[in-house]
Amino acid sequence: MWQYCVILPDANIGDNCNICSHCFIENEVIIGDNVTIKNGTKIWDGITVEDNVFIGPNVTFTNDLYPRSKEYKNEYLKTIIKEGATVGASATILPGITIGKKAMIGAGSVVTNDVPPNAIVEGVPARIIGYVGTKTHEVHSELIAKHQKLSTTGTQIINLTNIPDLRGHLCVGELNKELPFVPKRIFYIFDVPSSKVRGAHAHKACHQMLICLKGSVSVITDDGKVQEEITLNKPHLGLLLEAGVWGIQYKYSQDAILLVLASHEYDESDYIRDYDEYIQYKLNK
Repeated sequence: MWQYCVILPDANIGDNCNICSHCFIENEVIIGDNVTIKNGTKIWDGITVEDNVFIGPNVTFTNDLYPRSKEYKNEYLKTIIKEGATVGASATILPGITIGKKAMIGAGSVVTNDVPPNAIVEGVPARIIGYVGTKTHEVHSELIAKHQKLSTTGTQIINLTNIPDLRGHLCVGELNKELPFVPKRIFYIFDVPSSKVRGAHAHKACHQMLICLKGSVSVITDDGKVQEEITLNKPHLGLLLEAGVWGIQYKYSQDAILLVLASHEYDESDYIRDYDEYIQYKLNK
């Protein structure tokens, strides 16, 4: 603890922490081990900071959506900063938010919604601009044949048959050639604001093929060990996500239309929507 810190007596602070000067920590606060809190940051009731978190200087936390002078709540909204996350200098974190494991909040950002694990966000309001540790894969359709496996286990690019002539292009996918499964369901996504993230789940049994019919969209694939980012921007390229792959779609262009072919009918029990649960699922496989 550096100089001029105020820490109230009921705060719970773990081992090997570094709390820099002019910090204030209230009573109903839990701080894990190996946490760094830089100068001028105030942490209020209802905030939990897990192990190995870095909090930059002058970060503003909040715990009340509608504060009034001399009005005190019996209980404040809970904010959780998950293990290994980084919060940049002068960021503002609204109350009741969870910042996921190893997420990174850019300096000066205003975080108004939950931040997924490994996400990099910046801006006012904060938007996802990337993912930590993700390998970017450039797809060159002229360099691949029918199939190209990617680094993430259970993913591959499939080059659909594209027939151009003076009347335009005809794109064909045949079962057991370009299509590795019989689609039981199709859906398409369009008019997505560029700041929005879709997907963020895995399937236990269902396989999917993603085809961007128009515009472009970036897809994060994750097998629990390797994360990869693929930009889909050609209507004759399909991205196969086998069961057990965590998928996220973001960076939609304004005109993007994303077609999804699914091997199974809709079944909510087939989805894994929590990333920690997904990692445990992969460990148990």
